[in-house]
Amino acid sequence: MKALVFHGPGQTSWQDVPDPSIKDAADAIVRVDAVTICGTDLHIVKGDVPEVTPGRILGHEAVGTVVEVGGDVRSVRPGDRVLISCISACGRCRFCREGHYGQCRGGGGWVLGHTIDGTQAEYVRVPFADLSVYPLPSALASHDAVLLADIFPTSYEVGVLNGNVRPGDTVVVVGAGPIGLAAIATAQLYSPGRIIAVDLAASRLAAARDLGADATANADEEPERLVEDLTDGLGADVVIEAVGVPEAFEMCTRMVRPGGRVANIGVHGKPAVLHLEDLWIKDVTITTGLVDTHSTPMLLRMMAAGRLPGAAMVTHRFELDQMEEAYDVFSRAGDTGALKVVLGGPQHDTVAVPPQEQ
Repeated sequence: MKALVFHGPGQTSWQDVPDPSIKDAADAIVRVDAVTICGTDLHIVKGDVPEVTPGRILGHEAVGTVVEVGGDVRSVRPGDRVLISCISACGRCRFCREGHYGQCRGGGGWVLGHTIDGTQAEYVRVPFADLSVYPLPSALASHDAVLLADIFPTSYEVGVLNGNVRPGDTVVVVGAGPIGLAAIATAQLYSPGRIIAVDLAASRLAAARDLGADATANADEEPERLVEDLTDGLGADVVIEAVGVPEAFEMCTRMVRPGGRVANIGVHGKPAVLHLEDLWIKDVTITTGLVDTHSTPMLLRMMAAGRLPGAAMVTHRFELDQMEEAYDVFSRAGDTGALKVVLGGPQHDTVAVPPQEQ
């Protein structure tokens, strides 16, 4: 098959690789029908995630069709159309039993495109399939559903829930890329008083307004003063960091009010300064986190019911073999206006299912 392979910082290629095969009775092999690129993938390509070694197939988000399952898989069967979660869960370790699947110690967690081969390929092996793929309703388009693999549960759990967004809150989202936009969309489930989006790109600020932001500010034009003006000098109740650079995190800590919450979602590859000399007296809560995807079934129901934006966040579509072009467009979002890019070839009416052993 073909797949996008990481060869070291700044080096990837769309190339021939061996087909995946069942390695464990809990595995499923899925034909990839739609896949997307995450900001985390860009961090990997830059070299910010050293656990990803040369030779790894990238990607951790996809929608596809099951073509083979291991003997222990009970929730899906060949021919089923499924969402592949960015998080795999063994279901047995302490963290999985507590619903913290992102911290799985039984061989799961964030493994796809990280410590095992990922989804930016024609086929992918998904471990712990019973807890790591979700059957999709036929009415939900693949290009919409793929957004549920990562950005919506990540923004909702790590941003909105960790930030404890409440009715009437002033919420600032720093970074209006796909994660930030999904945070804006899901924060509205809790009726905040206002949402303020901060970004450098005018196109992303426009998208933030379209998705429900009440005010926007260019990151180079004193957004802290805007927040101060809109909150009578107090600062925001919740600030969500959705960029992953030190300057953005430090800005968030300056925008939050006494007793407020800073929820960090961004993937950081460099140290950020924590100004405890200013924060120690302000009763500020700072949270970090890797998504657990415990909210995926609920978000899936909401998207199927039309309660979450899908296609509105997809700005570019490509065929699967245009992976390198898609990376280029996504990595230059400030120039291209890219929000979420989705790749996928034409849908097939039939699925080739390998013969099962008797």
